[in-house]
Amino acid sequence: MTRTPDRIRRARLTLAGLVAAALVAAGCTLPAFAPRTEGAGEAAPPGTAPTWRACPEVADELVGRRAPDMRYDCARIAVPRNWGTGGGATAGPGAGETFEIALLRARSTKQRDRIGSLVINPGGPGGSGVDTAVYLSFGPAFGGLPPSVTERFDIVGFDPRGVARSSPVKCISDADLDASFGYDPDPESTASFDGFVALNERIGRGCGDKYGDQLPLYGTEQAARDMDAVRAAVGDEKLTYLGYSYGTLLGATYAQLYPQRVRALVLDGAVDPTQNLVAGSEGQAKGFERAFDNFTRWCAANAGRCPLAPDARAAVTSAIDKAKVSPVRTADGREATSGWVFYAVISSLYTESGWQELAHAIERLDDGDPGEVFRLADAYAGRDADGKYSNLFDANLAVNCTDAAEKPSVQRIRELQAQWRQTYPLFGPALAVGMLGCAEWPGGRDPYPTGKAVGAPPIVVVGTTGDPATPYEQTATLASMLGVGRVLTWEGEGHTAYPQTSCVTDAVDAYLISLTVPREGLRCPAR
Repeated sequence: MTRTPDRIRRARLTLAGLVAAALVAAGCTLPAFAPRTEGAGEAAPPGTAPTWRACPEVADELVGRRAPDMRYDCARIAVPRNWGTGGGATAGPGAGETFEIALLRARSTKQRDRIGSLVINPGGPGGSGVDTAVYLSFGPAFGGLPPSVTERFDIVGFDPRGVARSSPVKCISDADLDASFGYDPDPESTASFDGFVALNERIGRGCGDKYGDQLPLYGTEQAARDMDAVRAAVGDEKLTYLGYSYGTLLGATYAQLYPQRVRALVLDGAVDPTQNLVAGSEGQAKGFERAFDNFTRWCAANAGRCPLAPDARAAVTSAIDKAKVSPVRTADGREATSGWVFYAVISSLYTESGWQELAHAIERLDDGDPGEVFRLADAYAGRDADGKYSNLFDANLAVNCTDAAEKPSVQRIRELQAQWRQTYPLFGPALAVGMLGCAEWPGGRDPYPTGKAVGAPPIVVVGTTGDPATPYEQTATLASMLGVGRVLTWEGEGHTAYPQTSCVTDAVDAYLISLTVPREGLRCPAR
């Protein structure tokens, strides 16, 4: 499991799901992504202004309607495939070639005293900023941005290089993704472990055969340089940015590369850039165990709403164990193997509202109905009803493995699997064997910088105490690394905080709009 497509899970299940109901991601990280609209015109050459065209169909495809009082426009810009030291490489892989970056701008018809653009990244890596800009445009009733922000900023989402509509990297077959998600999350026997190694070898070989020496061009530093091209394309002298989860890493990298071009950065669900792959995976194992413990305590205290009470951990563990030997099948023969049950659990922990969904999904699975398990797991995986996947996890693997300065050996991963089984019994083994994806990745490495953002203004780093995917402990680390970070804490559950409560929302809005930095040590209550 690579770094989870963090905010994406929220963008899909929370934002999109709520919108659809009323009219939804440093680990492996929604209703399925909408069809990719390619008709945004020709990409503007590097350094030139893009041509915007109306694209209301993107919102129609994603959620079946458009947000009231919102106009949607799309554009494409061209960026160097290899930025080199910033001006475009003249030799080596990608030299002289470009990627196309897709943009969507949501602009309120009630906009007044416009400040500029708020550029969005939902995390992942692999999440679509285009999709997320649409979701966020629907306002607070659906988990989106408040009018105080949408009436002062254009909301600009972009699909990072290799993602969705932006020269997407696609090299993993649907069959291999099904096999990967469905695989035993803790393959204990030698044969089972070796089988998972072979699956990851096949995936890596396929991506290497298709993209060759271009694979290292999908790293975070290259994408951060693209983001400065996005800033220039929307006409802003300085960047105002909202990054969730992996988007915090992208924003932090931008701040180090272009500190003088930062107006305001909100980094919500902090990734610790100083962690290596092993430390990051162990941090997620710890975070998910803590979040699951919080779920089990809620379940015991709310037996009327949680059919797994009084011992939800035993019920979930039993469901996974049963699925290893006798998986429940749907009417069309699809098997709810232990892997799919496990990812239903992962999926449900991204929001506190998912806890009750998980309880009922496990109850129904025990009754012979795996439908809710598949709904949760497929939402996480980006798998549609026809068994087709977006390129979310292709991009996730390409970015994470390019970013990793070092990778553990297969033998070391096997050792960690056994160790973490003792310390983090439900999630540790899966987080350990999830590193096989990068262990078997053929592309070269291009690590991002991990220094201070010297010369940047204060940057707000938001952390959630119950966050499973980007554990709260990483918040202060990121703020300290940047040297200009100010921590804002939400004492809540789930992945990322803004705009969950009035305390969090008021603090972030004041910073985005007026550049008023939250007071030192501000902690917002859960409700």
